[in-house]
Amino acid sequence: MSALKQLSDEELYRLMRQGDQLAFAELYERRQPAIYRYALHMSGSQAAGEEIAHEVFVRLMGTRAGFDERRGSLEAYLYGVARNLVHALRRTGRVEELKDQAVEQDVVGGLIKREMVAALYAAMDTLPERYRDVIVMCDLEERSYEQAARLLGCPVGTVRSRLHRGRMFLAARLKPVGIASEVAAR
Repeated sequence: MSALKQLSDEELYRLMRQGDQLAFAELYERRQPAIYRYALHMSGSQAAGEEIAHEVFVRLMGTRAGFDERRGSLEAYLYGVARNLVHALRRTGRVEELKDQAVEQDVVGGLIKREMVAALYAAMDTLPERYRDVIVMCDLEERSYEQAARLLGCPVGTVRSRLHRGRMFLAARLKPVGIASEVAAR
């Protein structure tokens, strides 16, 4: 096991800022998969998830990276950047453009599964961000309430209440599709 694996994200970030490429590689390997999944679930698009995850790390390497250890963990910072990029793609309509491209390329996938996933993401799109964030973190990313609270910068009780309300909203929107019982039962 390399010595870099023992270091915290913040220590890797400091080494990376000093030009250590292996520190960046370790940080990327450690955090990129989760950032990608988060972006995928928040956007509903594999292409957008890939683009956002890539951009998060490009920004982290940039000279104007805004990470400040006094304001929180590097992991929370990465999620914040990803969240802001998802919002920016939504505002410009780029998420829908990327979704359309992905659908055109996916000829082999099962129609029923695609329809159910599409219904879930369509329902997720209608949720207010505060509910979508906790559903992605807790249900799709399978993070604990405490982890979600830390990453979102809010109390655990807020995560729990938003998760409950978000699930109820999703269940109501998915009832006509026939998958609402699975969402509400969580």
